[in-house]
Amino acid sequence: MQYTITEIARIIGAKEFHGSSSVVSFLLTDSRSLVFPDECLFFALKTLHNDGHRYVAELYAQNVRNFVISEWHPEFDKLADACFLLTNSPIEALQRLAAWHRSRFGVPVIGITGSNGKTIVKEWLYQLLHNDQKIVRSPRSYNSQIGAPLSVWQLDDSAELGIFEAGISLPGEMQRLQPIIAPDICILTNIGEAHQENFTSQREKCLEKLKLAISAQTLIYCSDNPLVDACASELKLKARRFVWSKTSKEATLFIVSVEKIFTHTKITFVYNGVTTSVKIPFMDNASVENAIHCIACLLCCGTTADMIAERLPLLEPVAMRLEVVQAVNRCIVINDSYNSDLLSLDIALDFQMRRDAVKKMKHTLILSDMLQSGIANDELYRRIARLVRQRNVDKFIGIGQQLFENRHVFVGMEHVFFETTSDFLKAGGWKNFHNELILLKGSRMFHFEEITEALSLKLHETILEIDLNAIVHNFNVYRSMLRTSTKIICMVKAFAYGAGSLEVAKTLQEHRCDYLAVAVADEGAELRRNGILIPLMVMNPEMSAFRTIFDYRLEPEIYSFRLLNAFIREADRLGIVDYPVHIKIDTGMHRLGFSCTAMDELANVLQQQRNLLIVSVFSHLAGSDETTLNQFTHQQIDLFTACCNQLESRIGYRPLRHILNSEGILRFNESQMDMVRLGLGLYGINSAGGLRNVTTLKTTVLQIRNVPAGDTVGYGRMGVAVAPLRVATIPIGYADGFNRKFGNGNLSVLVNGQPAPVIGNVCMDLTMLDVTEIACSEGDTAIVFGEAQPVATLASRLDTIPYEILTSVSNRVKRVYFTE
Repeated sequence: MQYTITEIARIIGAKEFHGSSSVVSFLLTDSRSLVFPDECLFFALKTLHNDGHRYVAELYAQNVRNFVISEWHPEFDKLADACFLLTNSPIEALQRLAAWHRSRFGVPVIGITGSNGKTIVKEWLYQLLHNDQKIVRSPRSYNSQIGAPLSVWQLDDSAELGIFEAGISLPGEMQRLQPIIAPDICILTNIGEAHQENFTSQREKCLEKLKLAISAQTLIYCSDNPLVDACASELKLKARRFVWSKTSKEATLFIVSVEKIFTHTKITFVYNGVTTSVKIPFMDNASVENAIHCIACLLCCGTTADMIAERLPLLEPVAMRLEVVQAVNRCIVINDSYNSDLLSLDIALDFQMRRDAVKKMKHTLILSDMLQSGIANDELYRRIARLVRQRNVDKFIGIGQQLFENRHVFVGMEHVFFETTSDFLKAGGWKNFHNELILLKGSRMFHFEEITEALSLKLHETILEIDLNAIVHNFNVYRSMLRTSTKIICMVKAFAYGAGSLEVAKTLQEHRCDYLAVAVADEGAELRRNGILIPLMVMNPEMSAFRTIFDYRLEPEIYSFRLLNAFIREADRLGIVDYPVHIKIDTGMHRLGFSCTAMDELANVLQQQRNLLIVSVFSHLAGSDETTLNQFTHQQIDLFTACCNQLESRIGYRPLRHILNSEGILRFNESQMDMVRLGLGLYGINSAGGLRNVTTLKTTVLQIRNVPAGDTVGYGRMGVAVAPLRVATIPIGYADGFNRKFGNGNLSVLVNGQPAPVIGNVCMDLTMLDVTEIACSEGDTAIVFGEAQPVATLASRLDTIPYEILTSVSNRVKRVYFTE
């Protein structure tokens, strides 16, 4: 949907400055998520830790021209052609706009609120109904004061049903979400203790959540909780109450029985006097409760009991907050560290118990302080201790000051307590876990991800030095060759060509690099976990990594119809729309990419979906560094341009284009298009010079010995002393990336600046050098490659390319970064 900026100003009641006639299609609240600046409206939100007004000038420099602000900054005067909508509160303006947008559509909407289960119920309803009608739903768990408006903004004329979540943590929040979602059917999943500290009682919180149903026609909930019944009556809701119960036959939907049988659960219910049994492929209590809510909603929508019985066995697990992964020593880890309250703990413990229905394992719970319970600590941890005993936990590990202070209540079970996650990791007891089913349940601030990603310090006398100033210098050299509007993608794949992707990425982010590119999703996830915020492109996405791509907001290269269709299906399953991807076209390299003859077919697929947004289209030059291939390079560029034109004419918008790599920037600069990809040149290697060396591989002389004439050195006695020799041993071998073919004099290492030939075979961890003519001592430095001995020298000895030398340096070689 599109709105003119003038329409939006009227809707949100804003004062318009520097007017504009532009059209808005995308709402932006996070400056790091910018995709199409020309159609974007940025809301400068103010939070406890940040202020969106700080990023207005930066976004303006990226061609954003429309801003909703609450205060005028002097630098805004310089943004001559920008349009500012001045309002008291940008977040309230966002909500008013979303509410207006919602009011334009008469399609039925299901709104889901509650302490737990919102996302599962939403996703299962989608699974059950998406074949019948076009559904717009909240992406993932977009249910907050910001997430709900962005979810509802997805509604358009093609929608036939909306399913949206509403989450609150403070009094008064539902009053703002209700007109945004305005559900016809409201589902209250349950009332737990999450965010209880912000409410005076559970009654107050229940009343707040039920305000979502103020204008609803139907309210669905479990009447076995008398609090919900009482609160619904107190609010005098006009909605018809569709209640379900396991105890009252007077309920609209009476649950006769719940039978757990091996791998599934049989639910028998009575509705309108008719008894029906359905099966779901889950056994935990949480799934049963969520499934019953779905049954009630389907019945309310007119779905027959027979159809429900047919569809429920097909429900699939929702990849959300609880993860089950294989771990060391035959252990399994259940990671549910998203939230922490008594109800969610009980649900997770129930899941842990059901997970071990077949194979007997030791049940271990690692729990952090519960910070948002609203219950006095002594009472809270007594309840937890009782719950842990009830769920037959064998070993309890508590982490946090509060648990440490209340450790006396956890008697009658194996237990140990730590004040911090760091203390737990340092103690090392986790290394002795064996055949255990381990539940991780903790508040985010305790960083429980460190428990499963415990790292050991790698120490080695061989080091790779990385000059971060050189990275910046080389980046700026290439940037100076480009138009100011041309974006740069910097390659940090393969551990940033051996240099260490995280520190290189941090440096590039600081210096306003537009994009980073990695080879596989795990590389991008690691960067995201360590604070890299700028867009990350995944060059070789694997289907098994889709979840990682979505979780960490990575942008995959799409190069085949198989990959394209699979990614569309997964995005659709998760309720994701307009997800940024990059289309690769094969113009002659014949490695990956869509054939140029497939542009019409590709356009057809893209036109029939709304899950993906094509951010860029690109291709790969096969010989940009070879003068003999200039004609072929020009052919590739021309073919790529024609393919882009054909594709854009069909899909109706213009993605960014890029084809040049480092050498292409130097030699075919007129074809820089919208974006370029900077790889080997960033690390100091090109054909034109002017760059600085980035990496230096150095080590230390461990020992020097005299070898008599006639003796041999190394394995196979390949190094023969034809005269008396001084031999130095250095701690680097083929396990470090020092190729075995460098042996027997094929390469010299610089010792105190002098070339020392390798003598004998290279070993796994050690190499011997002939230093007979060099003044050196044990402990002196030896340079394998660097400023004085370029990587290209080593590559020539192996008849290979510098890429292979750089990326061969193993991870056991310590990286040392420096900046001047």
